[in-house]
Amino acid sequence: MATSNLLSPPAQITPNTALKLSQKAPIILSSSPTSSLPWPLSLLFSRETPETWTIHENLLLAALRTGDDASARQVLDRLTSRFGESNERIIALRGIYEEALAKDDKELTKILDGYGKVLESDPTNIAVRKRGIAVMKSLGKTAEAIASLRVLLDNSPTDVEGWAEMSDMYASIGSWGQAIYCLEEVLLMMPNAWSAHAQIATLHYLSAPASVPSLSMSLRHFARSVELNESYLRGYYGLKLVSKKLLPLLSETPSNSKRNDEDDVPPPKLQTVKKLEELATGKLAEIIREYKSGNKKWAAFDEAEVIAARELLDRDDKTER
Repeated sequence: MATSNLLSPPAQITPNTALKLSQKAPIILSSSPTSSLPWPLSLLFSRETPETWTIHENLLLAALRTGDDASARQVLDRLTSRFGESNERIIALRGIYEEALAKDDKELTKILDGYGKVLESDPTNIAVRKRGIAVMKSLGKTAEAIASLRVLLDNSPTDVEGWAEMSDMYASIGSWGQAIYCLEEVLLMMPNAWSAHAQIATLHYLSAPASVPSLSMSLRHFARSVELNESYLRGYYGLKLVSKKLLPLLSETPSNSKRNDEDDVPPPKLQTVKKLEELATGKLAEIIREYKSGNKKWAAFDEAEVIAARELLDRDDKTER
């Protein structure tokens, strides 16, 4: 068993990995956290460490994702016994468990009311506030979720996850300016996060897909994303898509034309965009080729993304014929 997977943040665990991890629940639950277990788990469970409880928490989440509610309940009981029912993290984990078992919106609303009561007595409980925001989103209460997120960010302005979530919610209602602003806050704190660069590039593209300034900003961020991660498929996909949109617009616009807005981003040179489009095309073709060959180095790519890249290149080929 790869114990590193049980030590990974839940967001990094794929569905297949979650299934494999949840199947290890009987092994872990058959012994106490400090009793002997087969190697390599014994290295982490020979004595209580922070990793011991990280494994339990991720096992709980993996079990819920795969529908093993019984194992999830046992893990939750073990965590509660160790840290107490009033522990902030335990309250949030109990809420996640209840959300997973909720059968309809009525039950979710009841859980949301419970979160509200917790926050009345402790408004600074960030973990519970985040769970409440997640439930509001599930119930379609976007305005309430945004309002709650504002409170969270007022109390914790360096919460990267909160800013990213706020951006997603603004984007879901078409408030592109606010969504972009929130991701700019993320980049201030994490300037080398290539996925954040790709996301803000996507927002610029969606906000005005026929605007040279917006496309220029989008191109800049997609280019930065692949500069930070040379194997970032989504970055190359965006770079290809945006450069193809920009090329005809730049060809129609004289290079010495005066911009209407002094704050507009200066458009890139036509030759630069052509080179970026060629780079993206070549890299996407390489990724598709290596993925199809079964090269283990490239096996981590998402199959749906590879298919989308193939379709993008195919459309390009048909256009040029």
